[in-house]
Amino acid sequence: MHAREIPDLLTTKELAAYLRKPVATVRSWRYRKVGPAGFKLGRDIVYRRTAVDAWLAEREHSA
Repeated sequence: MHAREIPDLLTTKELAAYLRKPVATVRSWRYRKVGPAGFKLGRDIVYRRTAVDAWLAEREHSA
């Protein structure tokens, strides 16, 4: 997935692909409230790309 191809809202599957992690890991992060903030949109959980990028930057600076 190239940066310009990443939509503003990511599904759990798209987020997992973006982060190169298994879908189960992303779901576990959400359950444990340690991953990027997501929200329900209809029946789906979606993640704002800006929130994901902020979450990644936080991890990058704390490492």
